[in-house]
Amino acid sequence: MDPALAKPFIKATKDVLAAMAALDVVAGTPYIKKDKMARGDVSAVIGITGDKHGTFSISFDRKTAVHIVKQMLGDAIEDILQDVQDAVGEITNMISGQARVGLVDMGLKLQGSTPSVIMGDNHTIAHMTSALAIAIPFSCEAGTFTLEFCFD
Repeated sequence: MDPALAKPFIKATKDVLAAMAALDVVAGTPYIKKDKMARGDVSAVIGITGDKHGTFSISFDRKTAVHIVKQMLGDAIEDILQDVQDAVGEITNMISGQARVGLVDMGLKLQGSTPSVIMGDNHTIAHMTSALAIAIPFSCEAGTFTLEFCFD
């Protein structure tokens, strides 16, 4: 898989989290992920179709996910579990949409499904492709998270 495909995902992640949660995030070095273990406590997964087929996901550690929800909702948090689930799904959807716009500039026209959110310790993410996933670790003052994408 072309490592240049990571650039639109990195840009979208930085832009969306800056706008929605006032977070300055720093991308680490992308790497090939060889297992299915999520790199966080709450993950959202989006199926990708179009010129390529695959998945896109983001896994946040618990502390980072809660921080993002508080930044997005302020003191309006009613049900932290539900609010985290909704916010992670929405953030993932926005990042996916913006990254797909960037991928059009690279000649790839893709559509995304509605995000599925998975919560809990030691959960897995099954990218429904034969290719290995590219993982991009991120850090910010709130904690860490990992973005993954995989296309056939």
